[in-house]
Amino acid sequence: MPNIGIQLYTLREMMQEAYLPTLQKVADLGFEGVEFAGYGGMTPRELRHAVDHLGLTPVSSHVPLADLEDSLERVVEQSAELGLQHVFCPYLPEERRQTKADYQRLAELLQKSGELFAEANIGFGYHNHAFEFMSFDGIFALDYLYEQTDAKFVEAELDLYWIAYANQSPSAYIERYAGRCPILHMKDMTPDEERFFAPVGHGCLDWSSIFTAANASGVEWYIVEQDVCRGNPLESIQSSFEFLASHRP
Repeated sequence: MPNIGIQLYTLREMMQEAYLPTLQKVADLGFEGVEFAGYGGMTPRELRHAVDHLGLTPVSSHVPLADLEDSLERVVEQSAELGLQHVFCPYLPEERRQTKADYQRLAELLQKSGELFAEANIGFGYHNHAFEFMSFDGIFALDYLYEQTDAKFVEAELDLYWIAYANQSPSAYIERYAGRCPILHMKDMTPDEERFFAPVGHGCLDWSSIFTAANASGVEWYIVEQDVCRGNPLESIQSSFEFLASHRP
């Protein structure tokens, strides 16, 4: 049964103003773990102590591509100190995703990074957006990335909103990468032409098929993320949490 966590980027403005009090609010809502997007100026050990005190699991973190390139060993060391289970590369700058060769270079970096993280017993992978669904020689860039890397070292953190935004099937992608996607980014999409971000269960994604695929594919964590919240972010993530909690097997 997957646990439910939160990507703290969703609460970035609150985190900037009051990092630890916001973590307390996350715990109070019932979330079981967190995925970091920055550490609030704390050392890994300080942050580990804080989340342990709140009963939150430090599930994963998004680490910028530049940090993986420039200070990989330090990132692995800090991730181990924080007790992370997984680390993900969250984004590829536009100037570095123009050609198939760009994605080949990324695949090589992901493979190298994943091998080093594995030595510390930390999973490593890539988080998608919609831009990876451009085709090179008849294959999407995202699938090419995973073809060019070893599943033992490079996981797929599938972002379901962006898969749907690219007019692909979230459940089909979960099934395609069964055993390779321990974490899913759970997002929803408004059914109108804008296709904006929505709390999970309050949009147009087919959650029945998603849950069926996730339950059959070894998913360990549902990570709620809402890139932009039009209302109160805490209310949005509470709504998402309640929907997911009510649909766990």
